[in-house]
Amino acid sequence: MLTHFDKQLFLFLNGLHNNIFDFIMWQISGTWIWLPLYLFVFFAIIKTFKKHSILIIIAIVLTVVATDLISVLIKNSVHRLRPSHNPDFEGIIHIVNNYRGGKFGFVSSHAANCFGFAAFVSLLFSRKWIVFSITLWATVVSYSRLYLGVHYPADLVAGALLGVVIAFILFWLCSRINKLNRKVIPK
Repeated sequence: MLTHFDKQLFLFLNGLHNNIFDFIMWQISGTWIWLPLYLFVFFAIIKTFKKHSILIIIAIVLTVVATDLISVLIKNSVHRLRPSHNPDFEGIIHIVNNYRGGKFGFVSSHAANCFGFAAFVSLLFSRKWIVFSITLWATVVSYSRLYLGVHYPADLVAGALLGVVIAFILFWLCSRINKLNRKVIPK
Protein backbone atom coordinates (compact mmCIF):
# COMPACT_ATOMS: atom_id res chain seq x y z
CA MET A 1 0.00 0.00 0.00
CA LEU A 2 2.69 2.53 1.00
CA THR A 3 4.93 1.43 -1.86
CA HIS A 4 2.07 1.91 -4.31
CA PHE A 5 1.34 5.39 -2.92
CA ASP A 6 5.06 6.24 -3.05
CA LYS A 7 5.24 5.22 -6.72
CA GLN A 8 2.03 7.08 -7.63
CA LEU A 9 3.20 10.25 -5.87
CA PHE A 10 6.55 9.95 -7.65
CA LEU A 11 4.85 9.61 -11.05
CA PHE A 12 2.67 12.65 -10.38
CA LEU A 13 5.52 14.88 -9.14
CA ASN A 14 7.99 13.69 -11.76
CA GLY A 15 5.38 14.40 -14.43
CA LEU A 16 5.41 18.13 -13.57
CA HIS A 17 8.31 19.19 -15.76
CA ASN A 18 9.40 21.63 -18.45
CA ASN A 19 12.65 22.65 -20.18
CA ILE A 20 13.35 25.56 -17.83
CA PHE A 21 12.99 23.42 -14.72
CA ASP A 22 15.05 20.67 -16.35
CA PHE A 23 17.98 23.09 -16.43
CA ILE A 24 17.29 24.54 -12.95
CA MET A 25 16.83 21.18 -11.21
CA TRP A 26 19.91 19.77 -12.93
CA GLN A 27 21.94 22.67 -11.51
CA ILE A 28 20.35 22.47 -8.06
CA SER A 29 21.16 18.76 -7.85
CA GLY A 30 24.84 19.48 -8.49
CA THR A 31 27.41 19.90 -5.73
CA TRP A 32 29.67 22.71 -6.80
CA ILE A 33 26.88 25.24 -7.18
CA TRP A 34 26.42 25.18 -3.40
CA LEU A 35 30.07 25.90 -2.56
CA PRO A 36 29.32 29.60 -1.83
CA LEU A 37 26.61 28.55 0.66
CA TYR A 38 29.02 26.21 2.46
CA LEU A 39 31.74 28.87 2.54
CA PHE A 40 29.27 31.45 3.89
CA VAL A 41 28.14 29.07 6.63
CA PHE A 42 31.74 28.24 7.60
CA PHE A 43 32.59 31.96 7.64
CA ALA A 44 29.57 32.64 9.90
CA ILE A 45 30.64 29.81 12.20
CA ILE A 46 34.21 31.14 12.45
CA LYS A 47 32.97 34.68 13.06
CA THR A 48 30.44 33.61 15.69
CA PHE A 49 32.16 30.79 17.54
CA LYS A 50 35.81 31.85 17.17
CA LYS A 51 38.01 29.26 18.94
CA HIS A 52 35.21 26.69 19.02
CA SER A 53 34.72 26.87 15.25
CA ILE A 54 37.28 24.20 14.36
CA LEU A 55 35.44 21.51 16.33
CA ILE A 56 32.10 22.69 14.92
CA ILE A 57 33.32 22.58 11.32
CA ILE A 58 34.84 19.14 11.89
CA ALA A 59 31.51 17.97 13.35
CA ILE A 60 29.60 19.31 10.32
CA VAL A 61 32.01 17.59 7.94
CA LEU A 62 31.64 14.37 9.96
CA THR A 63 27.86 14.76 9.75
CA VAL A 64 27.97 14.92 5.96
CA VAL A 65 30.49 12.08 5.71
CA ALA A 66 28.47 9.89 8.10
CA THR A 67 25.19 10.56 6.29
CA ASP A 68 26.82 9.75 2.98
CA LEU A 69 28.43 6.52 4.16
CA ILE A 70 25.37 5.27 6.04
CA SER A 71 23.00 6.12 3.17
CA VAL A 72 25.18 4.16 0.72
CA LEU A 73 25.32 1.25 3.17
CA ILE A 74 21.52 1.28 3.39
CA LYS A 75 21.20 1.47 -0.42
CA ASN A 76 23.46 -1.53 -0.82
CA SER A 77 21.51 -3.46 1.83
CA VAL A 78 17.92 -2.63 0.85
CA HIS A 79 18.43 -2.91 -2.95
CA ARG A 80 15.40 -0.82 -3.90
CA LEU A 81 15.74 0.11 -7.55
CA ARG A 82 15.71 3.79 -8.39
CA PRO A 83 12.72 4.87 -10.48
CA SER A 84 15.15 5.43 -13.35
CA HIS A 85 16.16 1.75 -13.18
CA ASN A 86 12.68 0.34 -12.51
CA PRO A 87 11.58 -1.61 -15.62
CA ASP A 88 7.93 -0.78 -14.82
CA PHE A 89 8.70 2.90 -15.46
CA GLU A 90 10.66 2.45 -18.69
CA GLY A 91 9.58 5.20 -21.07
CA ILE A 92 7.09 6.65 -18.57
CA ILE A 93 9.20 8.85 -16.31
CA HIS A 94 10.99 12.09 -17.05
CA ILE A 95 14.79 11.70 -17.09
CA VAL A 96 17.02 14.78 -17.48
CA ASN A 97 20.26 14.62 -19.52
CA ASN A 98 19.93 10.82 -19.58
CA TYR A 99 21.10 10.77 -15.94
CA ARG A 100 19.91 7.67 -14.12
CA GLY A 101 22.11 7.51 -11.02
CA GLY A 102 23.33 4.29 -9.45
CA LYS A 103 21.17 1.19 -9.45
CA PHE A 104 19.68 1.57 -5.94
CA GLY A 105 18.09 4.63 -4.36
CA PHE A 106 16.78 3.98 -0.85
CA VAL A 107 17.81 6.19 0.98
CA SER A 108 18.74 9.37 -0.84
CA SER A 109 22.30 10.45 -0.09
CA HIS A 110 21.53 13.97 -1.33
CA ALA A 111 18.62 14.27 1.12
CA ALA A 112 20.64 12.78 3.98
CA ASN A 113 23.62 15.07 3.35
CA CYS A 114 21.58 18.24 2.88
CA PHE A 115 19.25 17.68 5.81
CA GLY A 116 22.17 16.65 8.03
CA PHE A 117 23.97 19.88 7.14
CA ALA A 118 20.77 21.92 7.51
CA ALA A 119 19.87 20.40 10.88
CA PHE A 120 23.35 20.99 12.30
CA VAL A 121 23.36 24.61 11.10
CA SER A 122 19.84 25.10 12.48
CA LEU A 123 20.97 23.88 15.89
CA LEU A 124 23.89 26.31 15.84
CA PHE A 125 22.00 29.37 14.65
CA SER A 126 18.48 29.21 15.99
CA ARG A 127 17.16 32.31 14.22
CA LYS A 128 13.92 31.49 12.45
CA TRP A 129 15.00 32.91 9.09
CA ILE A 130 18.16 30.79 9.13
CA VAL A 131 16.28 27.62 10.07
CA PHE A 132 13.62 28.31 7.42
CA SER A 133 16.15 29.19 4.69
CA ILE A 134 18.47 26.25 5.24
CA THR A 135 15.53 23.82 5.52
CA LEU A 136 14.02 25.21 2.31
CA TRP A 137 17.39 24.76 0.60
CA ALA A 138 17.61 21.10 1.75
CA THR A 139 14.03 20.49 0.61
CA VAL A 140 14.60 21.97 -2.86
CA VAL A 141 17.83 20.00 -3.36
CA SER A 142 16.05 16.83 -2.27
CA TYR A 143 13.09 17.51 -4.56
CA SER A 144 15.49 18.00 -7.47
CA ARG A 145 16.41 14.32 -7.14
CA LEU A 146 12.77 13.29 -7.56
CA TYR A 147 12.40 15.73 -10.45
CA LEU A 148 15.41 14.15 -12.17
CA GLY A 149 13.74 10.73 -11.84
CA VAL A 150 16.28 9.10 -9.54
CA HIS A 151 14.40 8.97 -6.21
CA TYR A 152 10.97 8.16 -4.86
CA PRO A 153 9.46 10.44 -2.20
CA ALA A 154 10.12 7.79 0.48
CA ASP A 155 13.82 7.78 -0.47
CA LEU A 156 13.92 11.51 0.22
CA VAL A 157 11.97 11.37 3.49
CA ALA A 158 14.09 8.51 4.82
CA GLY A 159 17.28 10.30 3.75
CA ALA A 160 16.13 13.52 5.42
CA LEU A 161 15.33 11.65 8.66
CA LEU A 162 18.70 9.92 8.58
CA GLY A 163 20.46 13.26 8.09
CA VAL A 164 18.58 14.95 10.93
CA VAL A 165 19.22 12.09 13.37
CA ILE A 166 22.95 12.02 12.58
CA ALA A 167 23.14 15.83 12.87
CA PHE A 168 21.46 15.76 16.29
CA ILE A 169 23.82 13.03 17.52
CA LEU A 170 26.96 14.79 16.29
CA PHE A 171 25.74 18.19 17.53
CA TRP A 172 25.11 16.65 20.94
CA LEU A 173 28.58 15.06 20.96
CA CYS A 174 30.18 18.30 19.78
CA SER A 175 28.39 20.32 22.46
CA ARG A 176 29.47 17.85 25.15
CA ILE A 177 33.07 17.90 23.99
CA ASN A 178 33.29 21.65 23.67
CA LYS A 179 30.60 22.72 26.16
CA LEU A 180 29.04 24.87 23.44
CA ASN A 181 26.38 27.39 24.24
CA ARG A 182 23.87 27.83 21.46
CA LYS A 183 24.62 31.21 19.96
CA VAL A 184 22.83 33.26 17.39
CA ILE A 185 24.48 35.20 14.59
CA PRO A 186 24.58 38.82 15.83
CA LYS A 187 22.43 41.34 13.99
